[in-house]
Amino acid sequence: MSTVIYSSPIFGPVHSRRLGISLGINLLPADGKVCSFNCIYCECGFNEDHRPTLPLPTREEVAGRLEDKLRQMQAEGQLPDVLTFAGNGEPTCHPQFPEVIDDTIRLRDQYCPQTKISVLSNSTMIHHQRVRDALMRVDNNILKLDTVDPEYIRKVDCPVGAYDVRQVIDGMKAFRGHVIIQTMFMQGECNGESVDNTGERYVGPWLQAVREIAPQQVMIYTIARETPTQGLLKATPEQLNGIRDRVVAMGIACQASY
Repeated sequence: MSTVIYSSPIFGPVHSRRLGISLGINLLPADGKVCSFNCIYCECGFNEDHRPTLPLPTREEVAGRLEDKLRQMQAEGQLPDVLTFAGNGEPTCHPQFPEVIDDTIRLRDQYCPQTKISVLSNSTMIHHQRVRDALMRVDNNILKLDTVDPEYIRKVDCPVGAYDVRQVIDGMKAFRGHVIIQTMFMQGECNGESVDNTGERYVGPWLQAVREIAPQQVMIYTIARETPTQGLLKATPEQLNGIRDRVVAMGIACQASY
C-alpha cells in the first residue's frame, strides 16, 4: 500500500482532473495527516498510520511561502489556474484558516488576479461562523457530501467526532448557492460489506439533498489513486455519466471525473 503525503505549506503545481493547473496549499504538517474524517479511500492513508510530529504551518509561514512561489511562477510566465487548499487532511481545521484565506486573496490579487481560489473540505467545520464566512470569500467552496445515509458515512467516511448529515446539509444550504458539492462514487467492499453507492438506494436520496441545497455546481468523481483499503473499485464512466445526467436534468451544472 502506497500513500501520498504532501509537502507543506505549498506543493505543486499539479494538474487537477477538475480544476486545471493547481498550486496546492497544505495547512497541515508535512510529515503526517490531520483530518476529521478517516476515509477508507483517502490517498493519504489512515490517520493512525501517519501521525505527524511537526506543527501546523503558521499563517506567516503560509503567506511567505505562497508569495515566494507566486513570484517564481510569475517570472517563469506560468501562473496557476487555481490556488487549492487541500493536502494532508482537512484545511478548515487550521485555527487561523480565515486569516490565511485573507492573505491568500491579497496575494492572488497582487500576483495572479485571474486565478481562482478553491477549498476542498469535508464539510465538518462549516457550522463554525468564522469558517463559513471565510468560505464565502473564496471562488470555489467545494464541500464533500458522499451520501446522506448515516450508516454509509460511518462505514466509508469514518468521522473522527460527531457528524450529523442533516446539520451538514443545512450548513450547505446556508451558503445560498455559493457551494460546489463534491461526491465520491465507487464500488467494491470493505471488511466484507458492500461500499457501492452508485445504486438508487444511495443516489436517489443524494439527489434530493442536492436539489435542496441548490449548489452552483456538483463534482462527481471516483477512485483515481491507490487506497489504504483493499477491495475498493472505481465507479464506471457509464455509472458516473448516468448520475451526472440526472443532476443536469435538475438544472444544476455537474462535472464527472473518471
